[in-house]
Amino acid sequence: MLDHDDDVSRCAALCAAILDAGEEGLVGELSRVAGDFIGAREGGYFLLDKEIPAYLTLRVELLGEVEPAGVFAFAAPPNAIVRLKALVELVRVLLRRRQTERRQAQILDQIHDSVITMDLTGFITGWNKGAERIFGYTAAEAIGRHVLFLYADEDENEDDLLGDVFLEQGGHKMEVRRRRKSGEVFWASLSLSLVHDQRGNAVGLIGYLVDITDRLESEQRLRLHARIFDHSEEAILITDAQERIVSVNPAFCRITGYLAEEVLGQTPRVFQSGRHPSSFYETMWGAIHATGRWQGEIWDKRKSGEEFPQWSSISAVRNSAGEVTHYFSIFTDITERKRSEEQIHHLAYFDSLTGLPNRSQFFNLLDRALLDAKRDGSEGAVLFVDLNRFKPINDTLGHDVGDLLLKEVGQRFRSALRESDLVARIGGDEFVVSLSDMTNSAHAGGVALKLLDALDAPFILQGQELRVGASIGISLYPEDAMATETLLRYADIAMYRAKQRGDNGFAYYSHEMNQRSLDRLKIEAGLRKALEQGELLLHYQPKLELESGRVVGAEALVRWQHPDRGMVPPGEFIPVAEESGLIVRIGDWVLEAACIQARCWLDADMPVMRVAVNLSARQFTPGLAGKVRDLLNRHQLPAAWLELEITESMLMHSAEEVITMMDELVGLGVSLSLDDFGTGYSSLSYLKRFPIETLKIDRSFIEGTPGDSDDCAITSTIISMAKQLKHRVIAEGVETADQVAFLKTLGCEEIQGYIFSPPLSAGKFEALMRESPTFML
Repeated sequence: MLDHDDDVSRCAALCAAILDAGEEGLVGELSRVAGDFIGAREGGYFLLDKEIPAYLTLRVELLGEVEPAGVFAFAAPPNAIVRLKALVELVRVLLRRRQTERRQAQILDQIHDSVITMDLTGFITGWNKGAERIFGYTAAEAIGRHVLFLYADEDENEDDLLGDVFLEQGGHKMEVRRRRKSGEVFWASLSLSLVHDQRGNAVGLIGYLVDITDRLESEQRLRLHARIFDHSEEAILITDAQERIVSVNPAFCRITGYLAEEVLGQTPRVFQSGRHPSSFYETMWGAIHATGRWQGEIWDKRKSGEEFPQWSSISAVRNSAGEVTHYFSIFTDITERKRSEEQIHHLAYFDSLTGLPNRSQFFNLLDRALLDAKRDGSEGAVLFVDLNRFKPINDTLGHDVGDLLLKEVGQRFRSALRESDLVARIGGDEFVVSLSDMTNSAHAGGVALKLLDALDAPFILQGQELRVGASIGISLYPEDAMATETLLRYADIAMYRAKQRGDNGFAYYSHEMNQRSLDRLKIEAGLRKALEQGELLLHYQPKLELESGRVVGAEALVRWQHPDRGMVPPGEFIPVAEESGLIVRIGDWVLEAACIQARCWLDADMPVMRVAVNLSARQFTPGLAGKVRDLLNRHQLPAAWLELEITESMLMHSAEEVITMMDELVGLGVSLSLDDFGTGYSSLSYLKRFPIETLKIDRSFIEGTPGDSDDCAITSTIISMAKQLKHRVIAEGVETADQVAFLKTLGCEEIQGYIFSPPLSAGKFEALMRESPTFML
């Protein structure tokens, strides 16, 4: 045993000498410190191939796994043998430590990226070749300096590196800016891990740093290299030159499911999944032998038998003679990444609700089909399917039921088609179908009928029996077009034609349809411009009281004075306004302009009359009464001057809500008129509950009177019923004296029509009122 203070001092000197000595000077250092330790002047450390003088009789061998093996031989008294043996055991320990450090240094220097070790205060204790390449400093220049000299940002918080939170967590990963010896600043991914002693106390830090200036290269390197040693999240496997496993880290055990003792001495072939052919491994080893490393994706097998993908980097470790002594592999389990990639691909190309291809995937697949058709000279079709009656179901029963309905519709469509046909959901309640290799254009119509038939059976969802139909538009290729976008647009146009014809039908595209669609788009764009530039105006058609001949009101009718086309007929732009939703803006403008004009007439001392304004169904919302009240207040217009005309279709949905809204309007003093009466599907039980003052008989019934017996019977019935319900009656479209006489006999109170006056500008209407406020027919 070594138990004297001098011996302790000498042992410290021995440790330093052996650990710091180079390979060439190691034997000399062993000789010097050993002679000094036992007090012998002659002798030293002799390698096994060296001859030892005979007079050096005190000898102790240093053999086994240490390098360099040899013999300590000295001319010293025999009692020094105890001290020499104790010294030899200490040397054996030191040489083993030296070999271990050299081996770790070799492995670290094989790693392309930077590995830096530090003490807990941040002073650098280790610096591999990767660190030299990245920073430009040699190990001699870096070791012993505080790591802060590598920082690029002065305000970077050192506590992030060395703080208590980090010490508690035992690891840290961040993106940082660092500075090279040349002064160049670069971005790096830094992974820090704690090093613990045998008692579990933190004694140092390991920093693994990757240059991520080039993001693409960075991502690849991050898959290959990350933190190493026991604290690494990546699996590390080390084999000897014969590929026998000599070491694995905890991450390896966690990923593969094997315990370390179960794999030591085995070869990595035990993990092979069988997915790769022998040529794969031949190529891999060829790269390792040629370049010293290989990287790529491998499928291996866990202990449970489950196959999993990994991204692996395999490198050879060579000694100073260039001989391979070890191989090490760093790999990452990429199962989750693969699953995420599959999910991202599915989200990118498939509808999350129905599982059908989405718009992007449909376009991709149709593009391919068109290329095949161009090459083969084959024919195909695109079907645009829009569900009928889906919106009221979705609005009434909720989106959950609506989603379930869309799923089942998608399943029925898929079942109705061939495997080679494609069906996709491109949004809302819209589906598209691509048909390829058709024998003739009639085939597309047959498929459209199959899709309609698939919707015939009711859908039973959450105890509700639901029915939907569809309108289908068809475009053909190559007949109509050979571009995906164009075919889809043409099928959309045809679908609108099918919808206009009525529920549940299909229509083929024609160029005439396209022209009408373009015309509608031009009208829509023109209407938007008209609203902005004040091209709209109001004309007023007088309403005449039959008994007195007085003008008792006027209907405000919107007109469009186009700067190039002149006066655009209402029948041309009103339907477009309804389809596009512009009717709300136009209706609000009409209501405002009519109130302004009525105020002007009131200020001009014209007699009290009612200015009637037609309301669109889109305007008839719970906020309407408040809007009308604000208008009347803003223009100081008595409510008796305003009459609102509504249609029967507005009254048939959510009747209780409609009655509430109507009561609010009547409560303001505004009168209500039911327009186009007799053309809708009014329920008389509801009609008697609506606070309507006037019924307006549609012109379609008036034009046949008094010659058409059916029109006469309908007109007579409406007037009789109105009187029973205590409603006033006005007939529109009156053009002949015979019609006036017939209406008088039935007791109709008011008329409007060309027999008295067409719609007039505000100025002409005012002139009419002043010149002849009464007119006898």
